[in-house]
Amino acid sequence: MPRAPRKLRRRHPSTEVRAVVDETIALYHRLRWVADRMHGDEARSAARRGVLRGLVRYGAQTVPALARRRFVTRQYMQEVVDALEVAGLIERLPNPRHVRSRLVRATARGEALARRMDEMDHRALSAAVGSIAARDLQVTARTLHALRLGFEHGPE
Repeated sequence: MPRAPRKLRRRHPSTEVRAVVDETIALYHRLRWVADRMHGDEARSAARRGVLRGLVRYGAQTVPALARRRFVTRQYMQEVVDALEVAGLIERLPNPRHVRSRLVRATARGEALARRMDEMDHRALSAAVGSIAARDLQVTARTLHALRLGFEHGPE
C-alpha cells in the first residue's frame, strides 16, 4: 500500500501565486491518497473515478470526447474505459452520429457506485472543512478558477 504523501515543506522563496500552486498540488496528492483508501479496489484510480462520475453527471460520451475533456490521449482513455467495462461499471452503445466511435455510459452498477462515492466524499469533505467559513471557501474556489482560466487562455 502506498505511503501517505509527505507534508509540504517550503524549498524556495515563495510568492503568493507560488504558495497557492504549492498548496493546490499538495492538496491534490492528499485527496488522491485519501480517495484511494476510501473507495477501494472497485474504483481503484482517480482516472476511473473521474470518468465514471463524468458519465453519470453528463451522460454518455465517446472515448475521444472523454479524452479531450481531460487533456489525455485517446489511447490512455481507451485503457480506462476498457477497465471500467471489465468491472461492469460502464457499457458501450451505438452512436447515431458516428459509425465507429461508440458511446460509453454508466451501467446501473456504475451509477450506484458513483452515488456511493459522492456520499462518502461529502462526509469526508464535511469533516475536513471543520470551521472554515463558507465565504472563505467561495473566495478560494473563485481564485483557483481564475488561475486555471489564466492558464487556459494565456500564452502557450
